Amino acid sequence: MYVCLCKAVTQQQIEQSVAAGDGYAQIRQKLGVGTDCGCCGQCAKQLVREYTSKLPACEFAAAS
Repeated sequence: MYVCLCKAVTQQQIEQSVAAGDGYAQIRQKLGVGTDCGCCGQCAKQLVREYTSKLPACEFAAAS
């Protein structure tokens, strides 16, 4: 599914970026999401939240 029509960014591209450790700010910078008309910004943020909630917890998070 296309999330950003202006930059032709798909849901899969956003998920791959999150899996690589990128947050919304990095995704916005790398892929251009939310930088033209801005309509996709909230959708992209929601996808980042949903995808990160599915990732396994970091084993080092409990130590900090």
